[in-house]
Amino acid sequence: MATSGTTKAAFITDLKPGERVTSFFLVRSKQLETFRDKAKGEFLTLRLADRTGEIIARVWENGPASAESISVGDVLKVAGDVEDYQGRLQLIVTKFRAAAEGEYTLADFLPATSRDAHALLAQVQAAAARVAEPHLAALIQHFYGNPDFLSRLAEVPASRRLHHAYLGGWLEHLTQMLAFVETALALHPELNADLLRTGALLLSAGKVHELQWGVDVEYTDAGRLLGQVVLGDEAVAAAIAGLPGFPPELALRVRHLLVSHRGRYEWGAPREPMTLEAIALHHIDSLNAQLGRFRDLLASRRAGDQPWTDFNRLLGRPLYAGYEDGSGAGGGDPED
Repeated sequence: MATSGTTKAAFITDLKPGERVTSFFLVRSKQLETFRDKAKGEFLTLRLADRTGEIIARVWENGPASAESISVGDVLKVAGDVEDYQGRLQLIVTKFRAAAEGEYTLADFLPATSRDAHALLAQVQAAAARVAEPHLAALIQHFYGNPDFLSRLAEVPASRRLHHAYLGGWLEHLTQMLAFVETALALHPELNADLLRTGALLLSAGKVHELQWGVDVEYTDAGRLLGQVVLGDEAVAAAIAGLPGFPPELALRVRHLLVSHRGRYEWGAPREPMTLEAIALHHIDSLNAQLGRFRDLLASRRAGDQPWTDFNRLLGRPLYAGYEDGSGAGGGDPED
């Protein structure tokens, strides 16, 4: 994939109805659809993306042939007209072609944390150094003393789409979780501090192998077939097996933190939390993930004069951000 190139002419978040645009976009999905007049055949619907968001695009002419020439994951140079359709922007494509090597840069398509990755990593390393119990400290060092692990940790997103879905997203999420850990420990001294810090830090053991990234974030084969929870438990169990004299009961407590952190079976947890530290870790992870998710959705509004986000299918509702100038507005159903 190209790693350098010209500056993108237009980003999705800046598009406005009535504009004619020529720029580079990533193909997230494609689908042939039938015209209402079936005699006209099929047109092509694309979901195009860059680092600022997504837009639906329509290719009215030669839909089947266009679909054959485009693959999900392609970067296209697209020319078209932006229009408002039922309150949402769409791009009517007039021309497109595959982007050539050197015409675009990865940074145009995959956003990154706005925070200093080196500073975030230093915060994580400081938390790791606070683990005093010798066996847990050795287990943490097995991962956080590995340069390859740290290299992936510095870049891996927290998810593909749901929260902290950008380069460095997991590292940002991890430092925020660790801050919540310290608050929980201050409020609930009955928690085992070393164990809870260890659980938060070791969630990275599976995450760094679950995802891969280029112009987009995708699952690795292992991430798709096994997932973060299984990958993490396998990595931690293997590390424990290589540490002489690691107490078996402590090993069970650590692994239980990992396999229960999703909280519920339907959320991908092989076991629900059954220890004090496990229920704390689950809610810390879930709280920060949801805060990040809401934050990113609210920030994705197309303009400050739009108080509501678009309807989010996964949440089953739009979100209210209010008005940037502090003015109120009349009532009414945001879906009307």
